[in-house]
Amino acid sequence: MRKILKKLLSAAVSLVLAGASMTSGTVRAASPDETYNYDIWGEAIPSQAGYVPDRAVSGKDLGVGSFDDPNDIFLAGDDTFYIADTKNDRIVTADSKLSHSQGIYQTFTMPDGSETELSMPKGVYVSDYTGYIYIADSENGRVLVARKDSTVVLEVKMPQSELYTAPTFKPQKVIADKAGNIYVALGNITTGSAMFSPKGEFMGFYGANRVQPTAEIIGSFIRRLFLTEEKRLRRTRSVPTGITGFDIDGDFIYTCTASSTQKTDTVKKLNAAGKNIFAEKKISFGDNRPMYDASKNILMEPAITDIDISADGCINCLDYTTGRVFQYDDECGLLFITGAKSDQLGGFTAPAAVESFGNCLYVVDSAKDTITVFRETAFGAAVHKANSLYNAGYYEEALEPWYEVLRHDGNYRRANIGVASALLRKGDYKGAMKYAKLAGSPDIYNKAFEGYRREFIRSHFTAIILTVTGISAAAVILHRRKKRRTSRKEK
Repeated sequence: MRKILKKLLSAAVSLVLAGASMTSGTVRAASPDETYNYDIWGEAIPSQAGYVPDRAVSGKDLGVGSFDDPNDIFLAGDDTFYIADTKNDRIVTADSKLSHSQGIYQTFTMPDGSETELSMPKGVYVSDYTGYIYIADSENGRVLVARKDSTVVLEVKMPQSELYTAPTFKPQKVIADKAGNIYVALGNITTGSAMFSPKGEFMGFYGANRVQPTAEIIGSFIRRLFLTEEKRLRRTRSVPTGITGFDIDGDFIYTCTASSTQKTDTVKKLNAAGKNIFAEKKISFGDNRPMYDASKNILMEPAITDIDISADGCINCLDYTTGRVFQYDDECGLLFITGAKSDQLGGFTAPAAVESFGNCLYVVDSAKDTITVFRETAFGAAVHKANSLYNAGYYEEALEPWYEVLRHDGNYRRANIGVASALLRKGDYKGAMKYAKLAGSPDIYNKAFEGYRREFIRSHFTAIILTVTGISAAAVILHRRKKRRTSRKEK
């Protein structure tokens, strides 16, 4: 009897713990081969993979010896990869297939003819407009701008300006726009990226993150209103998080922050004036709910450490916490979730950078000292084809590709939205309502319902009029009869 009671008690405890884990709003951390997406309620559900791990490339595979803490990767316009091999103090170049190295940048010739070497370079960028290589030479406290023959054309160092109050200048990432203006992400700066002219003149800061408006910060602000000036000066100020990575696409600069406590401005799309185009979308990048790591008993909040904009406009966000790449379309619709924190192929220990080329994604792991190549699946190709047509405004042309996606995965929400939009354009309002309901899209459903109602009234107009006329006539006749009966009773 005691054994039975113990078993029942054990089962009850298990159920309670299971219920507690469900109400906590977390999901278990998945392995690289367990792909998922989100349904209309924001719940994680199994899904087809858009990308699968193909191979991991090391420095030895490229013929340059082992990498040591690589931190960045960039694909130039001539399809050459540039890899910031940080602790080896060098930039390694490789062919587009990552099969062999095409050269190493380690020593450069300064304008005065002297030679200089890199020290812990953490970021690299190559401009299609200037043709220069931009290197975030972190430990040397500078950005080097050089030709491909290793001759330096510009050295950007710590600004001598009242606006720049930080004690150090340690570039983490660097990019340049069409005009040759240089943007530098600095780990110790929270006022945005430092911006320099093509001549290296400091122009100020660009794209600062906003402070997360938590209840604590709002309460602190209200209390400050009633403090004396002396007490205000003593209080600790709330500051935004710094920019940790960025990419440039045409006239827009995309930034991200790896702070796991920051909920605002984790990913931004900035125009020339520094305005965040994504600010009004109210989108959360990364997992909808924190991942739960059972082995460490911790919640893993998203921390977007790097960002890449692919040739077709997709936004690839690398989450350091979970080791996953979250791919969105240019309207911030989630397409795929790829990768994980794992020792096996397709998993990462310390993901540092992401890049895209053709139908592949490339993720740098600074702890494993490798670059993992993910190749697109047939499902991924179908989604990208349909999504490109849809976002270009070719809704009807995208209809069949969206059906192909649903044949792979009937729960894929983005496809249901695409089909609903295409059917709405075609005038198939009943079908549009069906797929809008599956997608959980009230906007499309309401538009389809309005169209369906208009169409119903138009096609049944005569019958409706006759029915209304008949009902009205019957009502008048009944009213008159009732009136006559009432009059007779009164007499």
